Amino acid sequence: MRAALLREYGAPLQIAEVEVAAPETGEVLVAIAASGVCGSDLKAIDGKSPVVSHLPCVLGHESAGVVEAVGPGVTSVKPGDHVVIAMNGPCGRCRNCARGKAHLCSGRARMATIMGLAADGGTRLSSGGEAVRPYIGIGSFAEKAVVGEAMCVKVGRDAPLDLLALTACGVITGVGAVLNTARVEPGSSVLVVGCGGVGLNVVQGAVLAGATTIIAADVARSKLALAAEFGATHTVLADDLPAQVGEIVRGGADYAFDVTGVPEVLAKAFAATQPGGTTVMVGSPAAGRNLEIPPGLLFGSRRLMGTQGGDATPARDLPLLVELYQRGRLNLDGLVSERVPLDAVNEAVAHVRSGAVARSVIVFG
Repeated sequence: MRAALLREYGAPLQIAEVEVAAPETGEVLVAIAASGVCGSDLKAIDGKSPVVSHLPCVLGHESAGVVEAVGPGVTSVKPGDHVVIAMNGPCGRCRNCARGKAHLCSGRARMATIMGLAADGGTRLSSGGEAVRPYIGIGSFAEKAVVGEAMCVKVGRDAPLDLLALTACGVITGVGAVLNTARVEPGSSVLVVGCGGVGLNVVQGAVLAGATTIIAADVARSKLALAAEFGATHTVLADDLPAQVGEIVRGGADYAFDVTGVPEVLAKAFAATQPGGTTVMVGSPAAGRNLEIPPGLLFGSRRLMGTQGGDATPARDLPLLVELYQRGRLNLDGLVSERVPLDAVNEAVAHVRSGAVARSVIVFG
């Protein structure tokens, strides 16, 4: 099969022939239909991802496709099924899974998957006799992927896979941060800082939660225009966030979501909440960066939270997102700025890096 390989940090991805082995026990071979290009992929390219420690690696993780083959013991999907590939394949047996916190699964197989390894410590991919690791156990910048059964969420055949692919990461992270992590209440005021692919889904999540004031902040007017289309009631060019938000909502927002991954911006978002407010760090800061929060703000009973993939349970949340899309309550079409073939993956990466697109989607077949 053809795949985009990261062979050297900071270098362009290389299109190469990669051998893929048959799925083993508990594994599924998926023919990839589409894969979004995410900021996490860029971090891996730049050598800033803690889960990409060995090269070569097939990047890509926001994907959907059609089951081509299944290994022994697989019962939940069969060849021909349409699936969204979840970022998280919970084991269902560890302490966190037993507590209903599948997003925090600490099972051995999941820990191996995060580092691009199968449950047996190997990999099903190779190129020229050299082992190749799939990014977080997926590697969807490729024509095929071998993933664990728990990562395959079956969906109907009546929705386009190039749109459903986006639910696997950007949509579930943004909407989940609102509904699962912060649990925004109806009538609340919400600040969203950073209105790229994930930020737009935070805006959508706030709409679904019944927030009545949704303030979108960014440094690019084009992204603010998009945020308004997705449901933002107010838009501001991010500068002095506490003052800007205070002019719209007296005392500050009930909830703030920072999607930039910049500690200084996160601190401003935190300061833009009212006493008792909640701030969620959605964007991931670079390793080694620290956050400075004035202690006085904490005395106002403000809360700072993190989220991991929208704290989602894939088997529950992904079908819900698909249903919301089919009912016209979730905008997936507007997220796609361009569809490109695998050969144009480096151009798509450049477009995401420049902030010129909400989502670039690589399509196959």
